[in-house]
Amino acid sequence: MQKVGFFKSIHVKFVVIYILLILLAMQIIGLYFARELEKTLTSNFTTSIKDRVNLVEFSVREELLKSRGEEDPTIEESLRDVVNGLSSEDILEIRVIDARFRILATSNNEKQTEVGQRSTDELVRRSISSKTIFENIKLDENRGKRVWVLASPIEFQGELLGTLYLESNIETVFEQMTEINRILAGGTAISLAITVILGILIAQTITRPISDMRRQAQAMAKGNFSRKVRVYGNDEIGQLAIAFNHLTNRLQEAQSTTEGERRKLASVLSNMTDGVIATDRKGRIILINDPALRLLRVSREMVLQRPIASVLGLEANYSFEDLIHMKDFLNLNFSTPERPYILRANFSVIQKETGFVNGLITVLHDNTEQEKIDMERREFVANVSHELRTPLTTMRSYLEALTDGAWQDTDLAPTFLDVTQTETERMIRLVNELLQLSKMDSRDYDLNEEIVEFNKFFNRIIDRFELSKSQHVHFVRIIPNEEYFVEIDTDKLTQVIDNIISNALKYSPDGGNIRFGVIVKDNLLQVMISDDGMGIPRENVERIFDRFYRVDRARARSMGGTGLGLAIAREMIQAHGGSIWAESEEGKGTTIFFTLPYELDGVGEWE
Repeated sequence: MQKVGFFKSIHVKFVVIYILLILLAMQIIGLYFARELEKTLTSNFTTSIKDRVNLVEFSVREELLKSRGEEDPTIEESLRDVVNGLSSEDILEIRVIDARFRILATSNNEKQTEVGQRSTDELVRRSISSKTIFENIKLDENRGKRVWVLASPIEFQGELLGTLYLESNIETVFEQMTEINRILAGGTAISLAITVILGILIAQTITRPISDMRRQAQAMAKGNFSRKVRVYGNDEIGQLAIAFNHLTNRLQEAQSTTEGERRKLASVLSNMTDGVIATDRKGRIILINDPALRLLRVSREMVLQRPIASVLGLEANYSFEDLIHMKDFLNLNFSTPERPYILRANFSVIQKETGFVNGLITVLHDNTEQEKIDMERREFVANVSHELRTPLTTMRSYLEALTDGAWQDTDLAPTFLDVTQTETERMIRLVNELLQLSKMDSRDYDLNEEIVEFNKFFNRIIDRFELSKSQHVHFVRIIPNEEYFVEIDTDKLTQVIDNIISNALKYSPDGGNIRFGVIVKDNLLQVMISDDGMGIPRENVERIFDRFYRVDRARARSMGGTGLGLAIAREMIQAHGGSIWAESEEGKGTTIFFTLPYELDGVGEWE
């Protein structure tokens, strides 16, 4: 059994606390007594001085208001007699200052030379300026003692005549307080000596059974539940010893049950795929399993005993109390510009039957893919709805006009029917492209592949567009003479190239160029189709292969685009084992590249 140090013993602590309580009580009483006595003595002192000042103030006012003849003494001489009459041991100096800050009289014989000069004392200036009584306690630097200073304005019928400045020796009050404090300190020392003796005797009657229970607790900590605590009496400590023995029996029973449950819980937590975090009632993390550490990408030492809101990055928006009452799950967004990363957090409160909250259980699940799928689904449904609603709205308007009699107008009816037919074809094309993408997503399609010479295949498609184009656009071919054989589904790859060339024609200005090129790079056949159109902003280039994405929606829709052409092209090229991408500079044009595996070692160059 480890021996308890002398100063750590409860016996010593009890005595020390007992002494400190007595000392604290005596200090509080002494401080209160000293403070109130000091206030009383100071108040009596200042009241006595003020009463005498009131008499002097009356006399000074009379002298200041008196009319003087040539034979009468001067006002300075009269005032000197008045202030000298008030001199005493506790009053050090009295001055009379007029409203222009000039000293008229002083009771200090050593300062008679200052009579007639301007007073520079700040208290005097404040008293004359505000017509208010000011008082203060300051240190006399010459004598090293405290003095009480009073500046009282002298008025007559609202007119300021001057002020009365007084310095009195208040040090005698503080000397009396020092003597009283010395007496209190002596009484406190005697009381403490008696308290120490009584404290030791009282502590012994309490600490003996507690020491026995301490030894029993140490034995229990080592797993020994057979030892019993000795009961010294039937008082509260005796009842505590009986309860302690009963607790020992209950703990022995509960230990075996708890150990079994702990093993089950550890097994469940370690084999879960979801992360689990448990906190105490203050929101500090006390348990976290390995999946949670992997999901949060932290170490166990970094998160234990830290607030859960801080670890989950929620401290700016949620407190621990908010998480306790959280009914729905929260999405924790740890995404970076390079990759998305979203966790779903569900919260469950650990609560006693009485309703007392013991802590919080948080279950983490990697929800990145699900969120991505949900977002794409919502965006897809919104885009499909929008693309279908636009032609349907147009068709309804024209059909309503025809129903209202426009069919009888030989000029309008063909135009209206032509618009309706165009919008119908647009919807059919959109549905067909959606079905094609759906098959690609489910891999429910077959490639009818055959080996063809790519340059001839590519030139035939370019020839077809060059013969049928209606606008003044120049086709520039940078295609080598070498033969490159590729294994492709000609129908599907024709659709890809058609979509790319159609987009280039749509966005190329009259007189512009569309360039076609083929080279071999990194053991792949790389195809280029470039235009001189409006170009694409840099931040949007990577998104043009997304479904329904269009940089200029209004213009693309007016040209009959569905926003699915490049998405289908990407799926087709990837199905052929290649890749597709775009490079663009806003205002200068766009270049679409795609690659295909080929079966001839040859290198061509184009610029």
